[in-house]
Amino acid sequence: MKKPTFTCGLDAALVVLGGKWKPLILYHLAHGTRRYGELRRAIGGVSDKVLIQQLKELQADGIIARVDYGEIPPKVEYSQTAFGKTLGKALAPLCEWGTRHSRDVEAVMARRKARERRQAA
Repeated sequence: MKKPTFTCGLDAALVVLGGKWKPLILYHLAHGTRRYGELRRAIGGVSDKVLIQQLKELQADGIIARVDYGEIPPKVEYSQTAFGKTLGKALAPLCEWGTRHSRDVEAVMARRKARERRQAA
C-alpha cells in the first residue's frame, strides 16, 4: 500500500506556497494583473533575483500566468490562474488574521529580537 504524499492539507498547500514572498505575490495578484515593476514596488524588500525565481516557480506550478508582449521596452504581465485564485481565496483568512493581530505579532517579533540579542551576548 502506498503511503500518502501529504500528512494534511496544509502540507499540500505549502508545496506551492513555500517561499517567503509567494503569499505576498499572490496577495497582490488577487487585486488584478500586474507588471513586474508594479509587483516589485508593492512587495518591497525582495531582490530581483528572488522575485524572478519565485514568479517562475509559481508559473511552473500553474498558480500564475505570465504574458510577454515582446515589446521594447519589455512588457510582461502576471495574473492568477483559475487554480491560483483558489489558493488566493484560501489565503484571505490568513491575511485577515494578520490584520487583526498585527500588534500582537509586532510584540512577538520584539520579544524574539530581544531573546536573540541576549543569546548572542
